[in-house]
Amino acid sequence: MKESKDGKKADRFSKSSSTDSYPLVLDIDDFKGDFSFDALFGNLVNELLPSYLEEEADASEGHGGNDMQNGHMRTASDAGRSAQGLSSPLFPEVDALLSLFKNSCMQLTDLREQIDGKLYSLKKEVAAQDSKHRKTLSQLEKGVDGLFGSFARLDSRISSVGQTAAKIGDHLQSADAQRETASQTIDLIKYLMEFNSSPGDLMELSPLFSDDSRVAEAASIAQKLRSFAEEDIGRQGMAVSPVVGNATASRGLEVAVANLQEYCNELENRLLAKFDAASQRRELSTMAECAKILSQFNRGTSAMQHYVGLRPMFDVEVMNEDARLVLGDPGSQPSPSSVLHGLSSLYKEITDTVRKDAATITVVFPSPNDVMSILVQRVMEDRVPKLLEKLLVKPSLVNQPSMEDGGLILYLRMLAVAYEKTNELARDLRGVGCGDLDVEGLTESLFLPHKDIYIEYEQASLRQLYKAKMEELRAESQQSSESTGTIGRSKGASMASFQQQISVTVVTEFVRWNEEAISRCNLFSSQPATLAANVRAVLTCLLDQVSLYITEGLERARDSLTEAAALRERFVLGTSVSRRVAAAAASAAEAAAAAGESSFRSFMVAVQRCGSSVAIVQQYFANSISRLLLPVDGAHAASCEDMATAMSNAEGAAYKGLQQCIETVMAEVERLLSAEQKATDYRSPDDGIAPDHRPTNACTRVVAYLSRVLEAAFTALEGLNKQAFLTELGNRLHKGLLNHWQKFTFNPSGGLRLKRDIIEYGEFVRSFNAPSVDEKFELLGILANVFIVAPESLSSLFEGTPSIRKDAQRFIQLRDDYKSAKLAAKLSSLWPSSS
Repeated sequence: MKESKDGKKADRFSKSSSTDSYPLVLDIDDFKGDFSFDALFGNLVNELLPSYLEEEADASEGHGGNDMQNGHMRTASDAGRSAQGLSSPLFPEVDALLSLFKNSCMQLTDLREQIDGKLYSLKKEVAAQDSKHRKTLSQLEKGVDGLFGSFARLDSRISSVGQTAAKIGDHLQSADAQRETASQTIDLIKYLMEFNSSPGDLMELSPLFSDDSRVAEAASIAQKLRSFAEEDIGRQGMAVSPVVGNATASRGLEVAVANLQEYCNELENRLLAKFDAASQRRELSTMAECAKILSQFNRGTSAMQHYVGLRPMFDVEVMNEDARLVLGDPGSQPSPSSVLHGLSSLYKEITDTVRKDAATITVVFPSPNDVMSILVQRVMEDRVPKLLEKLLVKPSLVNQPSMEDGGLILYLRMLAVAYEKTNELARDLRGVGCGDLDVEGLTESLFLPHKDIYIEYEQASLRQLYKAKMEELRAESQQSSESTGTIGRSKGASMASFQQQISVTVVTEFVRWNEEAISRCNLFSSQPATLAANVRAVLTCLLDQVSLYITEGLERARDSLTEAAALRERFVLGTSVSRRVAAAAASAAEAAAAAGESSFRSFMVAVQRCGSSVAIVQQYFANSISRLLLPVDGAHAASCEDMATAMSNAEGAAYKGLQQCIETVMAEVERLLSAEQKATDYRSPDDGIAPDHRPTNACTRVVAYLSRVLEAAFTALEGLNKQAFLTELGNRLHKGLLNHWQKFTFNPSGGLRLKRDIIEYGEFVRSFNAPSVDEKFELLGILANVFIVAPESLSSLFEGTPSIRKDAQRFIQLRDDYKSAKLAAKLSSLWPSSS
């Protein structure tokens, strides 16, 4: 449309440009749609300007020339013509355009006036329509308000009518109920009079009470009559009245009550018989009908108990088979594993049977939860206890069963298995369904007589196990000793000691017993305080057993050390003996030394195993016992004190034995020094031969012995115990060497030999890692210099170490030139305080 409009405009523009007699004509249609003034003006110029350009071009072609168009260079003649053309207008059609624009302006003004008129007319018409519309809306609103009012009145009327109808319905229903109640009351009075006729006469009753098809109705009416009669008798008994009629009525109702009771009993028996017959035929619908009717008699308790009592699972033969399944054949000794297997099978069978009965009970009885409660209670109070009576025979703590018969531990293991499996049965029965029955409480009551004194049996069992184990170890040791024989008294003693050595395996077995007992404590003790008390009692047994066992083992090892010391004392000889006697004594002393070294090694092994045993107990306490004691205030600390007290005896025996070990080592060191040390070792002759810088033979033998024998100590001892032992041994060795060297005199070459021995001893004791001992042997090296330096240099020898002057004076007296050089006078003048 826009293109067609533009075409029309172009036609009009061309016409108007060709002659002034055709002015530009505009109408309203030109301003409709997508109007743009810029487009209108552009169209006007674009239509008129080309015609002007064409006329100018035609004029320039008529004059001729080689000028270039579009503003390029022109000739002089062109310039002249241009100058002449300046006097004529640049746009000759401007007047035409101006007139066109004026004409357009006039037309636009006319168009505006026309449009304004039309707009005014439209506004008046719209106002009139709006007024009419508002009037119509107002009328409609009034009509709607009236309609709403009508609806409200109608609703109120309907509500009023409905309330009236409801009241009428209530009155009718109440009247009907009263009529029905009156009718039922009349019937009940009639039936009551029938039952009140004569005692024991049930033949003249209405057909209702003999019709098998109306048993439910008869049972309901009989229960109502009996309830009313018993209530009336109760009121008559409470009220004291002289009226004769009341007494007569009371006696009459007593007859009715007796007849009703007799009828109800007869009816209940008939229903139970019918129920039994239907049960035999598995007619669940008939059973359900009977059970529903019987529920009116004492809430159906008789039917429930009757059903449960006839279950085959409670037959005597079945219960006897239970004992055979769990305990095995009569006369055989059941084991916990076989009992576990038997109980699992039996309890699974019971659970399956109860589950099958539960399906029947759900279909038959109107209150299945009550029946399930009675059934499960019968299981937990009849069938399970009779089995447990045969399984858990409580042994006597005075006359305990022997270990060959299983001992007390057999009873405890049976008790744990039975308790655990019976609790599993209770949980399974709870899952099947047992109503409101506290089946877990019933289970606990079954084991209450056993749990009350359980911990006493646990302690007695642990003591019995320990006693049996000790007897077994003694028998093994005796048998081994007899089969091996003895070679000499000393060797026999050491062998017996070795065979009765402490065994970590035995202590581990103690811990295993205790761990099993703790697991039973966990099983039987539900309260934290009770559990902590039982755990502490059981732990005390373990501590006593381990303490006694390792203490006795250490004492046996000490006995070997004592026997070795006695052998050494036996072969100590005087000075005036023959060579033959001395040789025999030396040979016996060698044997005693060998026994001492063997006893030392045996005791160190015992100490090592003792430490390992204590570590096992401590680890067991940390891993298994602590978490059970921590919830109770003070229980953990008390058990730690018990452990420290129990281990103190073993620590005392170990301390005494280590002291004996040091005595044994020092005795052999002294023997070696006495036997191997020669006087010429430290006073070699001045024969011009180069001095010997090797350690003396005695020193070599002593260091070799110490290195060999202390290997066991380095392996067995740890930590502070090792440090204390080696420090004490180093101090004793230092003191023994000092006393030993006091027996000899030294020349300068002997002093060098002594210093070489001291270096050898010092290097060995450095392996003790005892700084105080190292310091003492370093001072010994300084003291040895008193034999090497010239007499005049002694005064300056100890200026830096005045603490050893006393020992230095003792050493100086051992110089071979002490008297010849008059060193006593010189020293007294130099160190007057020491004299």
